[in-house]
Amino acid sequence: MDDVPQTPLSPAYPAGKLASVMDPEFQRSLNRAIYEASPDGILVVNAKRIVTSHNQRFIELWQIPQKDLHGVESMTAIGSTDNVILSTVLERVQDPTPFLARVNELYANPDLNDHCEIALKNGQTLERYSTVLRSNDGQYLGRVWFFRDITAIKQTQAQLLELANHDALTGAANRRNFFDRANQEYSRAKRYGTPLSIAWMDLDHFKLVNDQHGHAAGDEVLKALYRETQPMLRESELFARIGGEEFAVLMPDTGIEGAMHLAERIRLVTEARTLDFDGQAVTCTISIGVAALKPSDTSIADCLQRADRAMYQAKQNGRNRVEIAD
Repeated sequence: MDDVPQTPLSPAYPAGKLASVMDPEFQRSLNRAIYEASPDGILVVNAKRIVTSHNQRFIELWQIPQKDLHGVESMTAIGSTDNVILSTVLERVQDPTPFLARVNELYANPDLNDHCEIALKNGQTLERYSTVLRSNDGQYLGRVWFFRDITAIKQTQAQLLELANHDALTGAANRRNFFDRANQEYSRAKRYGTPLSIAWMDLDHFKLVNDQHGHAAGDEVLKALYRETQPMLRESELFARIGGEEFAVLMPDTGIEGAMHLAERIRLVTEARTLDFDGQAVTCTISIGVAALKPSDTSIADCLQRADRAMYQAKQNGRNRVEIAD
């Protein structure tokens, strides 16, 4: 095998030797093809902040009109300062002030590299990388900027987060989300001495709804509860499906009277609701237990247990009622 002559197309052909036999024009064409085929928008600026190069993807990402690509005042004219480009870019960025401050900081500190995400006014999200260009002897030559559209990735991440934190059937927060928030609000309430209340609720005779009207009807009852309760809540409050027909409301900065008022509103709306499912009237009531955080509570579990006991007390006292924990 050692006697087989190697050619530039041989896998073992030395890379450095391959480069030396390649035609310079071919090398330039290859580099340009790679440059233009990149999924990143690329901008090259020299040490004097003069634009020396950019690819077409850069133009597309920043939506620079084609009419501006030619002429003396071209926004991307090679040889112009990057201030011309910046003026256009800043119009697209959702928050231009910190964007410009970071750009100027990077130019003022040639040793810095950068990686961040940029929100645009049109809803897109770009990922930005910036790195320094230096000569072999370490001389600062300029900076290269890379921009990549990660909008689809961010949307997928948001969808996954939504699925991870919300009940797929109703859209309410799920059990894990509720307990995470409850622990956070417990810590905040203890730290600042603010009130915190919880309403724990369970639909009455829900099994009969499923048995008499079918599980699809039961699903509609669950969805209606969330749909009609959510508008009653403040932004800081959280409505969650704990499991099955069991729900809870977390109410930061709310004492027992406010919590009782909200719980009664939920009960009344649930009692008055009649769903028409396949020509059948479907009704359901709800039992609710309400508890407020006490100074003696050592964890959120103490408050949750009182709310749960109060809910069972509502069941024992005839259902379709609100009970306050001791």
